[in-house]
Amino acid sequence: MPLSFNERKKILKSANTLDLTPIRIYSEEKGEDELVTVIIPKFKNKVVTKLISPKLKSDHFKVKLDKFGSAVWLKINGKSKVDQIIKDVKKKFGDEIEEEVERITKYISQLYTQGFITFKELN
Repeated sequence: MPLSFNERKKILKSANTLDLTPIRIYSEEKGEDELVTVIIPKFKNKVVTKLISPKLKSDHFKVKLDKFGSAVWLKINGKSKVDQIIKDVKKKFGDEIEEEVERITKYISQLYTQGFITFKELN
């Protein structure tokens, strides 16, 4: 049985973000330049999708990520904790990315808030 909003909120409040394991919800397209485009369906209800989709140009939204966002997205695999993702991204970009812990934890929190990812600890 899925956890309620309040139960998830309680778990996340007491958890250290660096110890959480993010899991992607949506698929992606990867371009030649290593930039990721996340594919998000416009409708979750199958009946609505079946009725309205044929009338639309596309039945999904595309969200393009920058090089840092793409690097983080590709490291989210359901196995790596946030702490490890930060280390891997820092290793890839070196001094090009500053305040990596704050930036990446905030970015991952935004991905969760927008519904792009969930956390293994919540399932």
